[in-house]
Amino acid sequence: MVGLFQTLREDVRNVFAKDPAARNIVEVIFLYPGLHALWFHRLAHCLWTHRLRFCARLLSHWARLLTGIEIHPGARIGHRFFIDHGMGVVIGETAEIGDDVLMYQGVVLGGTALEKKKRHPTIGNNVVIGTAAILLGPIIVGDSARIGANSVVVRSVPPGAVVVGVPGRVVADPQKAAAGNLEHGKLPDPFSEAVRLILEEQVRLNERVGRLEGLKDIAAASDELTRKIIEIEKAFENQNGNNKGGT
Repeated sequence: MVGLFQTLREDVRNVFAKDPAARNIVEVIFLYPGLHALWFHRLAHCLWTHRLRFCARLLSHWARLLTGIEIHPGARIGHRFFIDHGMGVVIGETAEIGDDVLMYQGVVLGGTALEKKKRHPTIGNNVVIGTAAILLGPIIVGDSARIGANSVVVRSVPPGAVVVGVPGRVVADPQKAAAGNLEHGKLPDPFSEAVRLILEEQVRLNERVGRLEGLKDIAAASDELTRKIIEIEKAFENQNGNNKGGT
């Protein structure tokens, strides 16, 4: 009984540590569905491990109806786990989650196999998983990794890495990424960067062609393409500026 109260107290303190909107204990206990889903799961998992499988599934079913968060009672969850907001979160049966993990709404830890075996992700300690990220299969996400919003991760992630995109790709030096929290507005965008480099190269080629045309006294081509390239570059600059500003 003492251990149970210590765990509940630790879960409440964890909310204050990971959510700056938390103001008082009464609010946290009664108005945080992520905390409620975790408490329901702790009880359901206890029933599951004692082979009371139907009761465990029934309890998790009611928890999903009340919180919008679906956690299979067979999943293993460590200490100080926090689901921020939480609506739409799905955690599969063989998923394993370490300590100090932060998860945002819409995250899915799903399986890719029909066999009764390990088929869901294993999440290390101190991992942050962004909004609507989908992690599939028996992959391993290393300690202190950061998964960007809307990423689809189908391969294991090394410790401390930052992953973004579909499919998810490592886009930051793990040693540097491990030092800070996931800031969704400041994550690198490899696709935008690739387009930007292509446009810059196109501008340089146009300048070289223009000089050659001047030397050969050839009539210059219409600069309609150049104008469109400039418009696209401005659009990318505005997008990057908005992302850096955050919300």
